[in-house]
Amino acid sequence: MELTEPLDFSPVSPQAPTQEQIDEYRRLSAEQAAGVGIVSTVWRGRDYAATVSAFLSVSYDPPTILVSLYEGSRIAQAVSESGTWSLTLLTADQKRDANWLASPGTPIEGLLSQVKFKRGGATGCAIVSGALAYFEASTTNIYPQETHLLIVGNVVGMGSESIWTPNTSPLLHYGGDYRRLKP
Repeated sequence: MELTEPLDFSPVSPQAPTQEQIDEYRRLSAEQAAGVGIVSTVWRGRDYAATVSAFLSVSYDPPTILVSLYEGSRIAQAVSESGTWSLTLLTADQKRDANWLASPGTPIEGLLSQVKFKRGGATGCAIVSGALAYFEASTTNIYPQETHLLIVGNVVGMGSESIWTPNTSPLLHYGGDYRRLKP
């Protein structure tokens, strides 16, 4: 049944959004719960890692994933250049790791010194220990889109390090903060 009341909306010019529109977009998009993960790679002999909440399972056959990274970030440059990367999906108990790797100005040297991790068997990228799931990927396409790079990769390795219990919760980003599912 169509309601006759008009929607309360704000028109947006994609070519020239105002700062107010950008802020409103951020607020509204934060109302969607998203899983939290860590993207990592090894480039020029050094580990790079960052917290993300913008990733997507693209295809099951062949297994393909996508991650969105801010184009001007160290992790975007490293993942773009390395050709291989991993995505670790975190449990709610790994909030400290997510906070550390989301902090502006984290050091390049010793970046993972505060995070327990293992090396992925297919890529050698860091996989956060105790993860709900992890995927190792080989980049197939990179799509520049506005301020971000959409990086698509074929999954070349995957697994889990977490034993599921009724109290296990994924780490979620919702309303501008990290959350957990209520058991």
